[in-house]
Amino acid sequence: MNQVKSIPNMFHPDTVAGLHARLDMLNSDTGRLWGKMTVSQMLAHCCIPFEQALGMRSDGPGIFMKLILRSFFRKSMVNEVPYRQNLPTAPSFVIDDERNIEEERGRLKMLLDRFSKLGAAAFEGKKQISLGSLSAREWNNLMYKHLDHHLRQFGV
Repeated sequence: MNQVKSIPNMFHPDTVAGLHARLDMLNSDTGRLWGKMTVSQMLAHCCIPFEQALGMRSDGPGIFMKLILRSFFRKSMVNEVPYRQNLPTAPSFVIDDERNIEEERGRLKMLLDRFSKLGAAAFEGKKQISLGSLSAREWNNLMYKHLDHHLRQFGV
């Protein structure tokens, strides 16, 4: 039987350092393994969930889409199974213009650091824009899985 590995702890400095190192491996020549985003678009895209988690953005799906996400996709979004390739991107997460890689990398690292330093207790029972109240573990899984998914998209 295949056992699923637990998701690394986003509230631990070693996990954050590892994610920073993976982010540092990206450059404008890094090719994607699937999808349509460029590296700079992916970095900007990955900032959005952190901005939402930190209360810097309040845009989210409409009530009907929230109901669908909570009813049918919540479990797969917060469990410990990595996201599969080529999942659809929510309209509010689409980045269609080119960005400066260094600026977006720095912004993402700063947001990741802020999220991590708040600690698990800050996220226990906190509402997520689309999914409602989540445990700190669910927040951890959601955030790590999304970022890891896109880092794997670019082979890092």
